[in-house]
Amino acid sequence: MLPKKHPEAAAPMSAEDGLLLLEKQVLAEEQAAKTKAELLSRFLKDKLAKEKHSSALNLHKLNAQWRVVLREAKDRELHQDIQILSQTFAQVMDGKDNVIESLATDLEEAEEQQAQALHSHLHNIDCLLQLQRCRLRCLEDGYEAQLEVLKLEFEAERKTILEQHERESCSLQDMVLATEQNYIKNYHEAEQNFQSVQAELKNKNLLEKQYSHAQVTNKLEVLWEKFQRAAQSYAEASEHPKIALKALKQKDKKTSMDITMQTKKLKKLQDLVIATKGQLAAQRLESEEQTKQGQEEKERVFGKLLELQSKMNQARTKVHGDLARLILQSNTALKTLRKVVEKAQHVLRLAEMCHRLETEEEKVLPFYSSPLAEGEQQDAQRVLKETPTEPLAQALQDYVGLELLWQCFNKAKLEEQALGQEQEALRKRNRWLRELLGQYLGGISGNQEVPGEPNPLLTIQHIPRDLPHAGGDSAQDHQSDAHPSSLLRGDKSLDCTHSSPGIS
Repeated sequence: MLPKKHPEAAAPMSAEDGLLLLEKQVLAEEQAAKTKAELLSRFLKDKLAKEKHSSALNLHKLNAQWRVVLREAKDRELHQDIQILSQTFAQVMDGKDNVIESLATDLEEAEEQQAQALHSHLHNIDCLLQLQRCRLRCLEDGYEAQLEVLKLEFEAERKTILEQHERESCSLQDMVLATEQNYIKNYHEAEQNFQSVQAELKNKNLLEKQYSHAQVTNKLEVLWEKFQRAAQSYAEASEHPKIALKALKQKDKKTSMDITMQTKKLKKLQDLVIATKGQLAAQRLESEEQTKQGQEEKERVFGKLLELQSKMNQARTKVHGDLARLILQSNTALKTLRKVVEKAQHVLRLAEMCHRLETEEEKVLPFYSSPLAEGEQQDAQRVLKETPTEPLAQALQDYVGLELLWQCFNKAKLEEQALGQEQEALRKRNRWLRELLGQYLGGISGNQEVPGEPNPLLTIQHIPRDLPHAGGDSAQDHQSDAHPSSLLRGDKSLDCTHSSPGIS
């Protein structure tokens, strides 16, 4: 936009008007200097606040970088520790493998010894069983032989006794039958005779009771004598069979006693056979119990072997799992360390690039010089030494050692911002100068647009106060944060230098 034209410029100026104009310019410059001083003080206050904020932020970043450095150092230490631990673990694993191999060898030897002992034990048990079977077979054979002999003797003697008893029983029955027949026959004859005589006597008694009394008495005596003779003859006839019967009874009693004795003897033999069978059953039970105990001992040893094998497998599985986890963790640590190394290399490359871009002053004075006064620096140190309450401030306490780094970083950022502002101001000044040059060239040239517009050679140009000077020293621009008065000096020189083109 073109500056406004004053109507007083059309008339010629006198000396007094020139002095008044110079006084007005001086007053305007003083007023502008005061305004600029106020703006500068306000700008410095804002800049100080921003610098404090940037210092805190850069302190946090420096602490973060310092934490990264410490982590890298810690990573190197942990990497060395991991190498040492891996070597130690490898040695321990070798020792464990040797112990496991020795234990496996001992276990195989124990298994072989147990198999040999079991084989010998089973062989001894088979031998004992065979001997016991042979013994039992011999005892059974002897028992069967003795039992057969006793049976034969008993059967022969029983057969003989039975045959003799049958014979004697038959003879006794024949004798008893003959005696009974004779007795019955005689009894019938006597009874018939008695009945006939009684009938005759009864018949005669009726006729000759008195006469026959004497005769009956005589006849009774005769009959009694006959009866006595018959009874005597019967007793004499039956005396020998009675004697034979008594002898047979005694013989039968003796035979029954022998049978009883043989029965008792046979019962004793049967008891002996039962006792022998009981002993055989007890021995069989004892052998079965011993066999069962051997089987249980075998199963117990086999179970213990299985348990040891399962424990060994579990230990081997656990060791393999631990080794796999350690390998995974080591691979993860190696990947992380590779990333850290790549990051460190990237940081080193950035540091080399930044070192190339450092100025001579930064190379000579690499440390940051704070623009704060001594009291302000003490206040800042006191604030830093206070115990923080916020979590972020507590986290920043771990990076206090990176304060100088963050200060340098903040200084670089401030210089970057200052250079950006200077570039923008130069860009604005370039545009303004281009416009002014165009107006000047348009005033010199006599084109058609000049008569309709005011002549720029006859107007007083007012330079804007917010534009910086064009030919300032770069060192002073870089140190504007440390020496703010250079801006004021540069602006004054700019106003004095470029005020003449606006005066006709």
